[in-house]
Amino acid sequence: MPIQQTLVDEIEVLLRYNLDTTQEGIKVHNTAREGLVEATKRLHDKGLVDSADGGYLTDLGHEAAEHTQAALRILTSDKEHLSP
Repeated sequence: MPIQQTLVDEIEVLLRYNLDTTQEGIKVHNTAREGLVEATKRLHDKGLVDSADGGYLTDLGHEAAEHTQAALRILTSDKEHLSP
């Protein structure tokens, strides 16, 4: 199943959030790559971020970002680190 670029862009935005604190948001400027600007708007429409230009993660957005970032860590880890 191929992943559409729009979804890749949304994932890229979620990966930019620092999950170590809820006090830090992001700002996606209108001069950023168009795909990222549109992805951030879609994430806002879906209720994952509190502002159309980024802002802070909502509770649902924090959960989505946690899963997204965890999946990336797993997929980019050495095979040795994945063994039980």
